[in-house]
Amino acid sequence: MRISYKTSEFQTALSQSEQASSIRFWVQFTGLRSILSAQRDNTMASLATAEVCDSNASVLASGDLRVLHPVFQIYGQNRTFSGPIVTLKVFEDNVLVRELLETRGEGRVLVIDGGGSLRCALVGGNMGQLAQNMGWAGIVVNGCIRDVDEINECSIGVRALASHPLKSSKKGVGEKHVPLHIAGTLIRDGEWLYADSDGILISKNELSV
Repeated sequence: MRISYKTSEFQTALSQSEQASSIRFWVQFTGLRSILSAQRDNTMASLATAEVCDSNASVLASGDLRVLHPVFQIYGQNRTFSGPIVTLKVFEDNVLVRELLETRGEGRVLVIDGGGSLRCALVGGNMGQLAQNMGWAGIVVNGCIRDVDEINECSIGVRALASHPLKSSKKGVGEKHVPLHIAGTLIRDGEWLYADSDGILISKNELSV
């Protein structure tokens, strides 16, 4: 009976171990699938911003295509990225930033209006890795980031005003999916963002490659 009990106990432990391994594999697989999907979609949607401006003067004049003022620094491995926009308005508080990045990115771009604050960072290395794992194409921060070396190792595109070593508060105050006014430009949830080394464009609709 003792041998049978130990064998059963071992089998139970083995079963639990197998379940844990399966869960870890599924999490890793899901994250990898999101990354590959985002990279595939991002490659398909990538456009040279200068060429877009040259060939779309009338759309620029109408306001359906807009150019952000050149105030952002370039971070992350992907200097070129694009995708549908998810907007977030916060001030020196990054709880909602993490909440959104914990959802599946599906090639979208998180645009954060941090009020232009230069007193703390809204995004750090852990969030950069999270964004990569969850399949976000990029993050644009009207504010600061930190852990620059870590973010520069992430396969996403990141834009921010500057870097700052101080972390933000954790109150959970802010607004999701609201219109933002950043860098002289109105940005709406669901519009499209295109970024490369020349700058950042906001388009009412998805642009053709």
